[in-house]
Amino acid sequence: MRIPAHSVCTAIRDDIVSGVFERGSRLTEEVLARRYGVSRVPVREALRTLESEGFVVTRRHAGACVAEPTEQEAADLLEIRMLLEPLGAARAAQRRTEAHLKVLRGLVRLGQERVRRGEGEDLRSLGGWFHETLAQASGSPALIALLTQLRHKIAWMYAVEQPVRPADSWAEHGALVDAVARRDAERARVLAIQHAERATAAHRLRLAPGHTPGQARVRTSQHPVNIGGVRH
Repeated sequence: MRIPAHSVCTAIRDDIVSGVFERGSRLTEEVLARRYGVSRVPVREALRTLESEGFVVTRRHAGACVAEPTEQEAADLLEIRMLLEPLGAARAAQRRTEAHLKVLRGLVRLGQERVRRGEGEDLRSLGGWFHETLAQASGSPALIALLTQLRHKIAWMYAVEQPVRPADSWAEHGALVDAVARRDAERARVLAIQHAERATAAHRLRLAPGHTPGQARVRTSQHPVNIGGVRH
């Protein structure tokens, strides 16, 4: 695998979130540089960024390792999201552009069409795109960055069950877009709170307590393989 140096942080974060690198496992610069086809300099910078985001910790005698968040830390993330997403929706109602509305409405149409056809495979990714666009519509770089980081960390710590009634979920998305289109910030905030409360109930913690720190390993469909021996 060879990726641009500026994308190393994203690549490592994605591999942590998807479970390629297990919680507690070591992240050595040499192995990561070889895996992504870059020098150790961008790897070192990426690890510092990921440490500031909470995905990586530095341990004495071990160096950089994938963080092992506690259940309380995971619960805190959902609580923080309950505060920030409604704020983002209210700001979106005040600052959205016609381009944002076009994308949001298009995503709602796609989601509702998939539900009608019984095609649920893309619904999660469409939902993620919807909330990312809604955050962008807030016009607040700081809020966008926080919500993006929250989404990554929640995806890392939780498995999310599909809604029992996906049509209801996409109806909620549609109502939220209508409020944003009308620039009704208070209505958008209330709808975002209700939607976040229902979505939170579908989250199931998937931390691995008691994992013993060790060499970073890559998961395959068969079994974990030490990436130190992988040839790229």
